[in-house]
Amino acid sequence: MSRRSSGLVGIWAEAQRQQQRSQVLQQRERERAQRAHERETARGLREQKAAYRQYRDAEARRLTEQLEQQVAALQGLLGQGCAAPAFRIATLRRPEQVEGFDPGQLAHPVPMPEPHQFPAQNGWGIGAGRRAQAEAEAHARYTQAWHAAQAAETQRRQQLDAYRAQYDRWAGGQLGEIRAHNAGIAELAASLRAGDPDSAVEYFSAALYASSAWPGELPRALTAAYDPGARQLVLNWELPGFDVVPTAKSVRYMPSTDQDKESPLPAGQRRAVYRDLLAQCALLVLRDLFEADEFGALESVALNGYVDDHDPATGRPAQIFLTTVMATRASFAALHLAQVNPVDCLTGALRGQLSARPDLLTAVRPARTPQDVGSGMVTHGSHTGDGSGGGAGAEEPDLFSMDPIEFEGLVAELFRAMGMQAVMTQRSNDGGVDVDATDPTPIRGGTIVVQVKRYRNTVPPTAVRDLYGTVQGAGANKGVLVTTSGFGPGSHTFAQGKPLELISGPELVDLLHRHGLRGRLGDGGRPVAAVPAQRAADRGPAPAPEYNVLGMCWSGTVPLDVCALVCEGTRALSDEHFVFYNNDRTPDGSVRSRPHTPPDRAAIEVAFDALPDRADRLVLVAAVDPETHPNADLSGFTAARIRLLDAEGKELDQLEVNEGRPGETALVLGSFRRRAGGDWSFVAGGKGYPGGLASLVHDFGIATE
Repeated sequence: MSRRSSGLVGIWAEAQRQQQRSQVLQQRERERAQRAHERETARGLREQKAAYRQYRDAEARRLTEQLEQQVAALQGLLGQGCAAPAFRIATLRRPEQVEGFDPGQLAHPVPMPEPHQFPAQNGWGIGAGRRAQAEAEAHARYTQAWHAAQAAETQRRQQLDAYRAQYDRWAGGQLGEIRAHNAGIAELAASLRAGDPDSAVEYFSAALYASSAWPGELPRALTAAYDPGARQLVLNWELPGFDVVPTAKSVRYMPSTDQDKESPLPAGQRRAVYRDLLAQCALLVLRDLFEADEFGALESVALNGYVDDHDPATGRPAQIFLTTVMATRASFAALHLAQVNPVDCLTGALRGQLSARPDLLTAVRPARTPQDVGSGMVTHGSHTGDGSGGGAGAEEPDLFSMDPIEFEGLVAELFRAMGMQAVMTQRSNDGGVDVDATDPTPIRGGTIVVQVKRYRNTVPPTAVRDLYGTVQGAGANKGVLVTTSGFGPGSHTFAQGKPLELISGPELVDLLHRHGLRGRLGDGGRPVAAVPAQRAADRGPAPAPEYNVLGMCWSGTVPLDVCALVCEGTRALSDEHFVFYNNDRTPDGSVRSRPHTPPDRAAIEVAFDALPDRADRLVLVAAVDPETHPNADLSGFTAARIRLLDAEGKELDQLEVNEGRPGETALVLGSFRRRAGGDWSFVAGGKGYPGGLASLVHDFGIATE
């Protein structure tokens, strides 16, 4: 006989079915959410990848535009130059005005006390006797204050008279200096009209150096002489080298390798741009000279354009002439210079010569050189060749041997020649300021404090930090440190982003020449001159060069070897100038490995001032040791940076470097590059190598076994 269910089992079974159904629905919901998350993640990755590619494509286009602009600027040099104003002797004159007398607080008389300011104080006394005593006391206080004010006023007038007399002496001296300068300019004009050779060379050299037609990156160096009989100026003018023309035409991003690829500028097109540039330079020099001749001193100009390079036949430094032309005033005046084809104009209309292969340093023969004229030859700028540099520097004062006060005066004169108001400070209590200058230019102008350092060795970073404190203390808009030597990376790092400007010796000489002033750095023009042996004993031992420590930090567990290469361009100077685990220093000791301290994981010591003269780069690299870690790569090389330290271990800056990528076992971290003035600045690297350190150093001319 069967038994009927009470219904509990059915209820339980239904609950189990509902629970299972809920679990299935929850599982399906989780799966839907997971699929939605995966779709969203994939979409984000695609968008991120697309954004990254757009960024790299845009960066490649920007680099391409830069290359196109460089070429366009070279091709448009003559057109731009023709629009520049002509040089006139009036620009050398200085206005006969000085800063007005400003006595400050001394201009305001001391206020005299009034009797009502001293009321009688009766206190608690009662009666006429106490009141009379209070009035007598008030009158005594008033009398004492009046005498004190009279004494202060007498002292103020004495100080004002003394300050006025001091100002009158200073202003008289300044006006006398300005009038003497302007009288010299008037004498120069008279001498030009009379055909004086020295005056002609001086004036036309100033015209070329002051010309605004020349871009700052092009050289300005000349040797000149004037033939008064023929009324002819003969000069050798330095031309830019072939490397001024970019080697690449465009840049394209390659997603497959995640690298930029340069498309080279065809060799024939690059050579044509360079020849055209040389012709433009020659025509622009002629234009500046004839336009500046307001005295009829020039009947003709014999111009020889050269480059400082190595003679292909002998390998020795030499001046190699790439163009020569002898142009008369009449023939040049007949040209419409802004519309000519530069090469055709130079070689056709003016019958000049232009090297057929200037990229190969194929020389032309000048018809007449300054040496052919005889006496009165003057050289400006730096010349490495043997042809005309010797002895010409005697025409200019040596900044190293100049009296310190005269040197400060020359710097003040330079600032005035640049359109500013500048005066030398008193010799004592100057607050660390040698020259006070004011730039009257709206918006960007203001007060400038100038410090002058007549050094032979590198200016220490402490001097730059002191200047910054002086700028802040004086409330100035800007600080300028001028020296005959140079600055190390620590100084440039500290000055970055601050209202400071550092002017090294070579930059100072260039500024002097551009503004019609004179000055040279010893015999060779370099900021650090060697001490002759016979004078070394008198001066004592030479100070040790300033050195910096480059501390390398990174994340990741794989040990790396950090190495350095001392290079000229992209080639190491020699195998011995590769500092790594088997060679801990360069032959001269200017770069060496050293023990590191936390947080650094490697360290290199560098005396930038002691690096070889021909070295222009210090390249830092990192690599995995394939023997100890054969399967490792640089994918874990992250959060990398170089800590720039001074000799005492004080951190001056942190230099960011690129991170490693999977498959790469060696990486160029970056390079310190010598600037035009002899200083050094850092440029980040980023090129990786899957073939390890051997593959990397092979690109720098180092052969490995």
